[in-house]
Amino acid sequence: MVFEEITVKKALNKLNSNFLPYKYDLNIYRGCSHRCQYCYALYSHKYLETANFFEKIYIKTNIGEALEKELSSKRWKQEWINLGGVTDSYQAIERQYKLMPRILELMIKYKTPITISTKSDLILRDIDLLEKLAKVTTVNVAVTITTWGGKIQQKLEPGAISSQRRMEVLKQLKGKGINLGLHLMPIVPYLNSDEENLENILREAGKIKVDYVIAGLLNLRSETRRNFLKFIQENFPELSDKYFREYKGAYWEKEKRREVYFLVHKLMKKYGLNNNYEKFRPKEIIREQLSLI
Repeated sequence: MVFEEITVKKALNKLNSNFLPYKYDLNIYRGCSHRCQYCYALYSHKYLETANFFEKIYIKTNIGEALEKELSSKRWKQEWINLGGVTDSYQAIERQYKLMPRILELMIKYKTPITISTKSDLILRDIDLLEKLAKVTTVNVAVTITTWGGKIQQKLEPGAISSQRRMEVLKQLKGKGINLGLHLMPIVPYLNSDEENLENILREAGKIKVDYVIAGLLNLRSETRRNFLKFIQENFPELSDKYFREYKGAYWEKEKRREVYFLVHKLMKKYGLNNNYEKFRPKEIIREQLSLI
């Protein structure tokens, strides 16, 4: 694996999406060592000198300075920021560079609401900063868990920690004033879409009483499609024909999707879970919306 330090002019990326609840995202790295074979962000390396999202990681060494310049601007309205939407902020290299503490300190200073998505327990290093931030604004932390351990998880996410350790993150963040979420995504047909796997994950989330669960099936587009279908051919050749037949486009066959979502809904109801992420929108954003009515 190769690492390269880079500098950036801007820290925040403004999103042009009608589907995402936040307007900005922040990624302190480019590329990710988790090596998730279904990663939707593989496209993000195509404009760089290398297309290998897993093997070359770029470190934005001046991200703190760039971020403070933007947050201190009179034009900044304390918008909701998503951290880790493209690459995990707490991937392994963060142990060395320690960029996130500075980022969180700035969020505290400028009272900026955030959502963090991660597959790493390194986030627990910053638990004091997260708790401090939660006292002045809205903090959502979502952990992604797709497969309840075993060889399939190791193949799908070879660079990530176990699902059990990820669930422990939610346990340790409980009671800190942080809204806790589980990202059950992607659900990968024939690999982790069975009832036993989904129930194992949702049962544990129910014990913790996470605030919300967002579930989503595997989508296959552009670089992700090419990488994942190659992965299936090499590791699960018996499923190859099914994938080529049932994924004509980006989405799995409609009826099969419906069956899985029905199962997830049934299990969420069984364990007292909900998907009401909108309930945990930052209070600042809600107040702004009400003022416009």
